[in-house]
Amino acid sequence: MTVTLAQLTRRAATAEANVHALLPGTRRLIAIASGKGGVGKTWFAATLAQSLARRGRNVLLFDGDLGLANVDIQLGLLPQHDLNAVFAGVSQLREVVTPYAGEGLAQGFDVIAGRSGAASLGRLQPAALAQLRDDLARLAMAYDHVILDLAAGVDTAVTTLADHGGLIYVVATPDPTSLTDAYAFIKLLHQRRQGCDVRVIINMAQDRGEGARTYDTLLRTTEHFLKISPPLAGIIRRDKNVVAAIRQQTPMLARFSASPAAEDVAAIADKLLL
Repeated sequence: MTVTLAQLTRRAATAEANVHALLPGTRRLIAIASGKGGVGKTWFAATLAQSLARRGRNVLLFDGDLGLANVDIQLGLLPQHDLNAVFAGVSQLREVVTPYAGEGLAQGFDVIAGRSGAASLGRLQPAALAQLRDDLARLAMAYDHVILDLAAGVDTAVTTLADHGGLIYVVATPDPTSLTDAYAFIKLLHQRRQGCDVRVIINMAQDRGEGARTYDTLLRTTEHFLKISPPLAGIIRRDKNVVAAIRQQTPMLARFSASPAAEDVAAIADKLLL
């Protein structure tokens, strides 16, 4: 049976309504996760932060992918302090916040940078991880949104931080391995806390039709095996300007605001603020 984009949109809207009925939650904390690397998770996190800041929101972007941290690299940011200073006991979490003005952004946002090549969050002792989570929750009170760019995969640190986010975006692509790993991540979250607000982002779709078919594949799998229907948060089309923005270390919305991927992320931000 062929499923149209309109039918998928209605199903996604129904699923989202069911999630809100079960879990009021908060949209202050937004965790960005994926089952595997290479799906554009960090780019999406940074571009979502840009989009929300453009809409007048006070945003903090937290780079939780400590071992492969690259939020600061993608933004061309040179932070004086990063999370390593916190773990070393030299600084408090609030002291490693770096303002990011950003080329072409009327309003910037704040960044807490990791350090590429450093020990991953997964190597933290449980007490240290819990302290980080609690400190982040307190810091979040000063912002409209805190976006957590988590490491790819399903280790304890990732699921612990994701589990305490008010909203969890799971990023996947049409690649079958990405879908398999996204399902595994959703399954683990569901086992940890049923009713958590998980939504799906399909990235790098050739067009909206491919994105809809990809989401439908994942949705049918979660409905069959987990009896849950994570709603579709958005489809982001494949866009050559994404690579250009990353290479130029410039905000996607500043230089390529009219490109397909930028428009798609802007639509996700608008939907988030409804």
